[in-house]
Amino acid sequence: MIKIIRIEESIFQENEKIADQVRNILRGNNILGINVMGAPGSGKTSFIERTIDVLKDEFKFGVIEGDVEGKVDSEKFLKFNISVIQINTGGGCHLDANMVKKAVSEIDLEQIEILFIENVGNLICPAEFDIGTEKNIVISSITEGDDKIEKYPLIFKVSDLCILNKIDLVPYLDFDFGKFENDLKNISSGSKLIKLSSKTGENFNIWIEYLKGLKREKK
Repeated sequence: MIKIIRIEESIFQENEKIADQVRNILRGNNILGINVMGAPGSGKTSFIERTIDVLKDEFKFGVIEGDVEGKVDSEKFLKFNISVIQINTGGGCHLDANMVKKAVSEIDLEQIEILFIENVGNLICPAEFDIGTEKNIVISSITEGDDKIEKYPLIFKVSDLCILNKIDLVPYLDFDFGKFENDLKNISSGSKLIKLSSKTGENFNIWIEYLKGLKREKK
């Protein structure tokens, strides 16, 4: 008799269990946890940077930075004098709940109201792992093309909000906004779309008001 062990099922079940623990820790401390996902170069770090810069006098922030190696992105947040934890996966293409739980244990939670967790740059693996956040955000940029939802549907399906970044580059690129919007509606009718530029600040106020609304819901 041969017994088959479903490794993937076991991994996902354990991850879900730990993700719930992380979620309970954050909720217990009235912290809004946000998982920021997207491809390398989509502008995840600059998006978080600008958000903190705009709201640094209104909310207390913390950042968990996920990368395969290095600390280039996490160093960008030191200027804000906030808690920053770097997670290097050593080759892993995503963060999982256990990694996040360990990082959360290293942060002074009393000094945080909004916790950004920047996932490893990837449009596939991060979508499959719940890391215990209240909200999932996927950032796509027009430099990536208008077909990303069609090619990588799951990450857009599991996200509460899609940020279409780098719209300041519209004059220089051939991007079909209609296709992108329709693809998003077809894959996730409940996901909101905000088109903005983290570089110039165009439409960034729409995201800021959305974030303030999320924090108000937590109170």
